[in-house]
Amino acid sequence: MKGFLGFNCEQGFFAAVIWLPRCKTKELIPASSALGQTDRFSSNRLEFDLNGYSPIRWQQFVCGSMVIFLLQIRLCDFRAGAGRLLESDMKKGKEEESNAAKPSEREVFELSGPVHLTFVDWRLPEHRRSVVASLVQGVYILERDRQQNRQGTTALASAWWEHFNFLLIQVLVDKADSSTFGAIYQYKQAPYLNVPNPVPSYVVAFRGTITKPDSRARDIKLDLQFVVNGLTRCSRYKAGLQAIEGLVSQVGPSNVWLAGHSLGAAIALQAGKHMAKRGCYVETYLFNPPFSSLPLEKIKDPWLKDGIRYTGSLLTAGLATLVKGISSSTSSINGVATHGPQNNDPFLGLYSWVPYLFVNPADPICLEYVGYFEYRDKMVATGGGGIERIAAQNSIVSLVSGVMGRDGEAPHLLPTAFVTSNMSPAEDFKKAHGIHQWWSPHPYWHSKFYQFG
Repeated sequence: MKGFLGFNCEQGFFAAVIWLPRCKTKELIPASSALGQTDRFSSNRLEFDLNGYSPIRWQQFVCGSMVIFLLQIRLCDFRAGAGRLLESDMKKGKEEESNAAKPSEREVFELSGPVHLTFVDWRLPEHRRSVVASLVQGVYILERDRQQNRQGTTALASAWWEHFNFLLIQVLVDKADSSTFGAIYQYKQAPYLNVPNPVPSYVVAFRGTITKPDSRARDIKLDLQFVVNGLTRCSRYKAGLQAIEGLVSQVGPSNVWLAGHSLGAAIALQAGKHMAKRGCYVETYLFNPPFSSLPLEKIKDPWLKDGIRYTGSLLTAGLATLVKGISSSTSSINGVATHGPQNNDPFLGLYSWVPYLFVNPADPICLEYVGYFEYRDKMVATGGGGIERIAAQNSIVSLVSGVMGRDGEAPHLLPTAFVTSNMSPAEDFKKAHGIHQWWSPHPYWHSKFYQFG
């Protein structure tokens, strides 16, 4: 069949011209004329005149008509399908927009917070843990409120501290990405209440990593800095430490508590160690603090696990001794007295500071703290305390950083700590690493005090 077929989707109709040459004149006849239809094919009847056509031309005519008819049907199907697809995409887009604007249930205090805690007895460790974890969650929600532009009555963060009679007096902002990474709370003590000593006057809290676009890049960059013991060189840590130092200088260390979760726990831990070395012992609560090494505690074989740890202790102790010897020799040759960490016990000034660590055995990010403290006690009990005393004060990454002239002390090097493990089963990593678990009212807690030396 000779002919030309085409369609115009914008106007919604076909324009078809079929070569239907008559036997005598050989003239081109438009299909619409032959069919007795308009170019939009709007008539319900197909009227045409077959006079003057040979059987071959008649077959061509019929075939052309069928093609036009089928193309019309296909176009209708296409337009209907495209309409359904467009409608589905618009509906999906509206749902995503609605979900983005709609807060998560985990952000709403009344739905996921410790609403069961109607009265706080500050002498009870579980009450202190629940309240401080809620204040850390308040920092998370402050940042989510900022990202979602929730203000006034739509903001959700305030319930996380007002429920426990706290005031938000300062928001800590990271200048690198304008995100909220910390907050300073003040406790509103009612004048008619006789509150016992454990109650904090101020709490400085730090959030962890948020994987939303507005803060993800900056948070992950800081996570990587932590891995190489470089967190103390970052502007976020310095801003947090400056706020802590300013507050402690005004009200004293006994009136200030520090708290953090995940990356925020690393910031609070480093700041707490810094203050303790200066003789300022600030009570510190660390939820799921990251450990900057592989989670050897995940290894099931106890002989293999202890063997790897013992080999690591030998390497660390040997490297520490070598670095110290080289530094001492260099200083003697240059006639300079060395006053750096290599001649001082890194634990000096930390023995009286006891941070509270909260870990989950199903969380590989913080799990190694349990193995770290347990293995130290085992080494002392089996006569390997001399090696472990050196290894426990150093890490290979921190030693290499020291040789390169950079401050890179590993945050997990602690002589004392009070470690609480959440022994309840965790469904997945998100639950095991989340902040919400720390105010859950269940009895599956295991706590132990560790002290080395």
